[in-house]
Amino acid sequence: MSASSFNQIFPTGLPDEELSSHFTGQSYFAMLTDGAVPVKNVTFEPGSRINWHVHHGSNGGGDQILLCTAGSGWYQAEGEEPISLEPGSAIRVPAGTKHWHGAKAESWFSHLTFTTPGDDVSHEGLELVTDEYYDSL
Repeated sequence: MSASSFNQIFPTGLPDEELSSHFTGQSYFAMLTDGAVPVKNVTFEPGSRINWHVHHGSNGGGDQILLCTAGSGWYQAEGEEPISLEPGSAIRVPAGTKHWHGAKAESWFSHLTFTTPGDDVSHEGLELVTDEYYDSL
């Protein structure tokens, strides 16, 4: 299967070149809306995942919302068990939470993502989710 044949309701977008150093595998990015609360569709090839990372913010900002729309993936906050994501799954990641998310090994995966607006909103990329750990899921 290719990115163009992955059945989802939102555009897959283009290969994410800007953040590729923060991912294992290939991801695709499509901006759906801009403004105060931009909404993006992020699509992951099977096995692709974003590194551990943290979204920062204050005054209500920095929470990340993930809405799974197609395929099957994983979400995990540091110190917690991984959560399986299927279409219709919704995850709120509070600002300051170290976490990762991405496709399962045998499935494409797509989610909408947006970050709540506020002050000092930023993204901090951290270490890889190792192949050894990922393959154990």
